[in-house]
Amino acid sequence: MEKQRRRLGDRKDGRLLRELDAMHFIVPLIYPNRCDNEAYISERIDITNLNAYLKKKNETEKEFPYTMFHVVLAALIKTITLRPKMNRFICNKNIYQRNEISASFVVKKKFSDEAEEGLAFVHAKDQDTIDTIHEYIRSQVMFCRSDKKDRSSDSMEILNKMPRFLAKFLVWIITKLDKHGWCPYFLIGTDPYYSSVIISNLGSIKLKCGYHHLTNWGTCSLFCIIGEKKMSPFFDTQGNVEMRETLDLGITIDERLADGYYYSKSIRLLKHLLENPELLERPVNEEVEY
Repeated sequence: MEKQRRRLGDRKDGRLLRELDAMHFIVPLIYPNRCDNEAYISERIDITNLNAYLKKKNETEKEFPYTMFHVVLAALIKTITLRPKMNRFICNKNIYQRNEISASFVVKKKFSDEAEEGLAFVHAKDQDTIDTIHEYIRSQVMFCRSDKKDRSSDSMEILNKMPRFLAKFLVWIITKLDKHGWCPYFLIGTDPYYSSVIISNLGSIKLKCGYHHLTNWGTCSLFCIIGEKKMSPFFDTQGNVEMRETLDLGITIDERLADGYYYSKSIRLLKHLLENPELLERPVNEEVEY
């Protein structure tokens, strides 16, 4: 992603968009809250090719096998790279273009009711591929499952140990800082709501795909839920039916960032990448015909 010189009005995590059409200038002024402007998109992916691709990749990768989650995360990063309006956010009634592309997810330290969760972050670069992203995920998962704590979790622990009245007052101050992009890095360095996209793999805990809200806190404008794999019917033009394994995705997005046509093309690109996963072996900034 090309870096531009910071100007008055820019944030440390985003560039103020100054040349907007009238509608995109006005909409954040009259609809200031992210949670009031959610659009939900449900998409079903035929994973026939994806299953074959993962089988081939894992012939040589035994220590940390490639999974459906890794491919979805890589496809989302490539989609956001090629469709930059998906990487915008609105704060304090202004629209910003994010300075980097990042993805975040929660890692359960152990599969038990009492186990803690860790916050994982992937910071993407233009030349990343499915293989480099797989390595980022590996390092983040290993870190989260160790005894170490990420920056944001550490900060929350400090607040949790304070007297309640003091913690509430500090959080009130922090929300004001958040509004203007002044939150210190030690508070939000691994906060998933400061990423381009949050991914939740509900299929890994045997849950179906569903809707997940955005938040007015932070800058994240895109949330993706991955559901369980299941068999679904596909019909040809003659009405013949064939059962194929599919994966449901639930995507929640801030509708103020772009129009429906732009979102439609973006989702179509994401679906194309997941149904043709070998495209993810090319750099994320390489264009794709779809």
